[in-house]
Amino acid sequence: MHDLFDGIAHFQHSVFPEKSELFARLTTAHTPGTLFIGCSDARVVPELITSSEPGELFVIRTAGNLVPAYRPDADGVAASIEYAVAVLGVARIVVCGHSQCGAMTALAEGRDLTAAPLVASWLRHADAARTAAANGDVAQLIRHNVRTQLAHLATHPAVARRRAAGDLSLHGWVFDIGSGRVEELAAPAIVQLAG
Repeated sequence: MHDLFDGIAHFQHSVFPEKSELFARLTTAHTPGTLFIGCSDARVVPELITSSEPGELFVIRTAGNLVPAYRPDADGVAASIEYAVAVLGVARIVVCGHSQCGAMTALAEGRDLTAAPLVASWLRHADAARTAAANGDVAQLIRHNVRTQLAHLATHPAVARRRAAGDLSLHGWVFDIGSGRVEELAAPAIVQLAG
């Protein structure tokens, strides 16, 4: 297992000096171009997958890359989306699912989550995807889930305003852990969800 303190020492002695000018600029500027919403899974590292430098991505990671549909009572995900879109002015949002997703596997297989009631409650944000996917096919569920979360994202007022102005694009990706490939899903029309 990687020792975090050794990692910090390596960063401070080897990585930071090579990027000191970048970090100096970042002390006065925070202008990421992309909001990247991905899974909390430790195998999925947005900056590594996209070869991004510090400051280029604003990242939200949640179990199952889930984005609750907008509700007026703010939560951390909604507040982070609003900040990225309305304050930082990101130009694009990526929702990225991935292969071997534990959350989607649990849903597809109908696993008993009574010992993890908060996880079970959280996974309800994928109910529409589970309904659309056939016969417990995890790969299909992962793709439907990305599309469902894009639809949820479109319900957020800051996102809707910027999309209406034509200066914010939404993208759905699926990262394959074993091959390193990233599949961009065809962008279906994002409709307002009922309810």
